Amino acid sequence: MGTIIYIAGIVLSVLAVLDILKKPISTGGKIITAVIVLATSWIGLLVYYLYAKNHLTEWFK
Repeated sequence: MGTIIYIAGIVLSVLAVLDILKKPISTGGKIITAVIVLATSWIGLLVYYLYAKNHLTEWFK
């Protein structure tokens, strides 16, 4: 069971970083956001997908 959760976390992290890299924001904003999402594990993924995903372009114009 733990392996499935671990693999799901890796897959979701990769998808989140790829989504961040596609956003029309500055390179610095992309790097900062990707590092925060990867460093905070599940909490970062939840915050990104539930809130930050729709607000990144406003924050990093």
